[in-house]
Amino acid sequence: MSSADTHYKLPTGYKPVLDDAESASRDEIISLQTKRMAWSLAHAYGNVAHYRRAFDAKGVHPSDFRRLSDLAKFPFTVKADLRDNYPFNMFAVPRERLVRVHASSGTTGKPIVVGYTQTDIDTWSDVMARSIRAAGGRTGMIMHNAYGYGLFTGGLGAHYGAERLGCTVVPVSGGMTERQVQLINDFKPDIITVTPSYMLAILDEFKRQGLDSRKSSLKFGIFGAEPWTNAMRAEIEQAFDMDATDIYGLSEVIGPGVAQECVETKDGLHVWEDHFYPEVVDPETGAVLPDGEKGELVFTSLTKQAFPIIRYRTRDLTRLLPGTARPGMRRMEKVTGRSDDMIILRGVNVFPTQIEEALLATDWCGGHFIIELTREGRMDEMTVLAEARPESWDGSGLAVQAGKVSAFIKNTIGISAQIRAVAPETLERSLGKAKRVVDKRPKT
Repeated sequence: MSSADTHYKLPTGYKPVLDDAESASRDEIISLQTKRMAWSLAHAYGNVAHYRRAFDAKGVHPSDFRRLSDLAKFPFTVKADLRDNYPFNMFAVPRERLVRVHASSGTTGKPIVVGYTQTDIDTWSDVMARSIRAAGGRTGMIMHNAYGYGLFTGGLGAHYGAERLGCTVVPVSGGMTERQVQLINDFKPDIITVTPSYMLAILDEFKRQGLDSRKSSLKFGIFGAEPWTNAMRAEIEQAFDMDATDIYGLSEVIGPGVAQECVETKDGLHVWEDHFYPEVVDPETGAVLPDGEKGELVFTSLTKQAFPIIRYRTRDLTRLLPGTARPGMRRMEKVTGRSDDMIILRGVNVFPTQIEEALLATDWCGGHFIIELTREGRMDEMTVLAEARPESWDGSGLAVQAGKVSAFIKNTIGISAQIRAVAPETLERSLGKAKRVVDKRPKT
């Protein structure tokens, strides 16, 4: 979707502010990547036992890398590798050099832990500041940061980037929607960072209070942590008379700020390739695909000290395209799905196995279940149909027991899910791989 497709027009005379890397040619970026890749591979091999074993098992050494195409010789990193090395065994520096750790949610007690040196925090701040600037933000603006703080990387990643850019940060975090609207009205921020689905909840609160959202001070919105459509972008832009852009990141690579849509084009997310090297591979074979072909996104860090990541399989499906607003940096298309069974619900990553664990911990569910995803109005909803054991079914629906599972999921995974017990032998059985998720959400 280009800026011409939206109602909101950038100020007359708007010019992007670019740093040296954003202004670099494609050849200059490739030269920089080659130099930094050689360092990153050697750093990982020399300081992380997992990478040393993985490289040796595949018969490759950092000295085998001479050009970017050589990266295909090196092994992938997958999520299980990170869990198997919990908590600190993937770090390439002594624990005492870490200034911060973040972690994913995990119901089994084994979340994914990532760490940062002070240099890593500085790099993260820089790429987030660049992202905010690409989205239209400028020094001196007020940024309302409604991403969650704590172990989740979203809140603090956006916070440090905004401070690096010279913005005034309102660290409101998530929740308390009525207060969010009050602070937007009182503090008059220029920028908001939040998940797109929660932005719609904020819009609903504007309406509930009888306020005209189009008269709010917000000019730029930076939305990420979950897939969202161009139709949702158009609704947000129309409702708030603002520009809405997409941001991409994941904790394993650094956090938010890996790639960002530029406000002047809104045609996909430019990857900050001076720090993160993207590949797209065939999800089945792992073969590297040429730019323009859709496949699974893979990232290698080029400058990270504490937690280098080599060929990390994100499971996100997209394709790489030439740069436009930043010609030296390639773009990634909006993520269209995943090559695994992970669900992203209102910014929270959920696997069916986590729901399964919660159900199997009961004495009434036999393990057969289906997850239905719907969109009530504009908000994504999850309903779990859980089949009762014959000896537990009394025809009442087991409402109390189902409510306990719902509360457990809320407290451990962090999502709201309606659990509905159904009679034995009523859910369809699969002869092959169980189809756990039925996605009834509209695709556009």
